[in-house]
Amino acid sequence: MSRRVLVLAHTGREESLKAAWEACAQLHAFGIIPVMQKSELGDMEGFFGAMDQPVEILDDHIQLPDVELVMVLGGDGTILRAAELVREFDVPLLGVNLGHVGFLAESERADLAQTVEWIASREYTVEERMTIDVQVWVRGQKIWHTWALNEAAIEKGDRERMLELVTEVDERPLTSFGCDGVVLATPTGSTAYAFSAGGPVVWPEVEALLIVPISAHALFAKPLVVSPRSRLAVEVLNRTDALGVLWCDGRRSVDLPPGARIEVTRSANPVRLARTHQTPFSARLVRKFQLPIHGWRGPVPQSEEIHTGPVPLVRTPRTMAPPSGLRPSEPGPESDPPTEE
Repeated sequence: MSRRVLVLAHTGREESLKAAWEACAQLHAFGIIPVMQKSELGDMEGFFGAMDQPVEILDDHIQLPDVELVMVLGGDGTILRAAELVREFDVPLLGVNLGHVGFLAESERADLAQTVEWIASREYTVEERMTIDVQVWVRGQKIWHTWALNEAAIEKGDRERMLELVTEVDERPLTSFGCDGVVLATPTGSTAYAFSAGGPVVWPEVEALLIVPISAHALFAKPLVVSPRSRLAVEVLNRTDALGVLWCDGRRSVDLPPGARIEVTRSANPVRLARTHQTPFSARLVRKFQLPIHGWRGPVPQSEEIHTGPVPLVRTPRTMAPPSGLRPSEPGPESDPPTEE
């Protein structure tokens, strides 16, 4: 059976269209059939003309479960859009960064040909990223149910008015404060919105949930890291009539009236990301954020047996001048006490 790879691109940018064209041609060279969405294929061929090799159209010629991999050409926003498409079908994503930071991407634009070669030779592994389940309740009725890979961000709806919120962990209230909002994030989202709000960076393999207040007017409003089995909740208090808005991954939103309750738990459906090389997360942080590491010498080599040399013997000279005001015969603070005969 022929192998198929879905190519998703941000077709509103010329650079992304060029990358999609190259990716399809290179996949054909390795005997892999490229698949695209109908609208994106139309944008690409409208810019470059028809391709010499056929490109299958998703949902017309092939269904998503029959695709081996999704190759995403763009920034983190494009990868989040792709995650919405494939999450229910357990198909891994492999991102090629065409944006700025591109923290979710596996490779850069200059490595496109090498990335296709790795796909062709199946030189990639797949890791699962934790997602969250998000529910919104108003007056006892569930009005919204969605999910997020990065975060659920509760923000104030009016620029001139703060939100009054109370946070909750495992059905117990924690604290209330006025603020610009609260970010409820996954470890993957710790380097996104939560990072910008002053939250901690959490390694992807750590299973946890994050609560990060945004500009809170309170003494105890610190970022928190809690168990992945916890149930987080935030309630919009009725102290004022300020409205809020909930954004999930910056893509899906719902308005929050006073009294609204947002509940977040770990989702049973992760997102699968393909990795072509096992780069440590610390190295990814350094590269993406351009962190200064000059002067680093690395770990000290460990040997099975440690040998120490002789301890040097330091002798204090005894021919020192006597302190001022003392006769040579009187003992000074640095001299030995007199001995009795």
